Amino acid sequence: MTHALRTFSFGGGWQSTAALALAATGELDFTTFLFANVGNDSEDPATLDYVRHHAAPFAAEHGITLHQLDRTKRDGTTETLYGRLTREGSRSLPIPVRMSNGAPGTRSCTADFKIKVVGKWLRQHGATRDNPATVGIGISVDEIHRANNRRCEPHENIVYPLLDLGIRRADCPRIIRSVGLPLPPKSSCWFCPFHRMDTWIDMRRERPDLFAKACALEDLLNQRRDTLGKDHVYLTRHGAPLRQVVPEGMDTLPFPDDNASCDGGWCYT
Repeated sequence: MTHALRTFSFGGGWQSTAALALAATGELDFTTFLFANVGNDSEDPATLDYVRHHAAPFAAEHGITLHQLDRTKRDGTTETLYGRLTREGSRSLPIPVRMSNGAPGTRSCTADFKIKVVGKWLRQHGATRDNPATVGIGISVDEIHRANNRRCEPHENIVYPLLDLGIRRADCPRIIRSVGLPLPPKSSCWFCPFHRMDTWIDMRRERPDLFAKACALEDLLNQRRDTLGKDHVYLTRHGAPLRQVVPEGMDTLPFPDDNASCDGGWCYT
């Protein structure tokens, strides 16, 4: 029987980078990490910079393979999440946009651009129902409730090494710095509706061009909604356009912050 694959799903945030550090020191038995890139136009540019300039060289120096995976269509072209959202004539809303009542809509982004992309690579490299690949997920002890939310594919055996080691999110900075790596930024798409409000405030203040692009995406989605006679959707839960919810110069929160974020495990990477 072919030796089963052992891989770790890498998202570029604190937990998966801590796992990479632990693998480099021999505390985790993983030498293959898989980074499902939802698109160079979709991942936060800071995350892509970190993976390119820090995580990938560090992995190579320690004998660890860090594969970057893209979503490839049947015709061989690469599809990105932002590309799907903005494609002319598209009605697709794969991200959990907030409805007028603040509730998140349905989402397929994690399944289509993370789970399925990793699954395709695993099957191409020998994973089967009878010989499933072990896939490590970077969920920490303080997020143990999310461990049961990860759908397990027939060709996968999902494990949570950080839980086994009793590691909390707050432990990750120490682990990362202990191997000489800088702390990574929060990992997510730059337009993710699960962003905390302080993330949007920081983006408007520190990366105004990216914030303006997020506002433009929200505008485009609602122009299409107008054409279809549907209610508007938003990138925050506050039922108003992003540029109004986060006005220029804001540096404090006028309402309670959101609790959800991809960096904390929503995308299971």
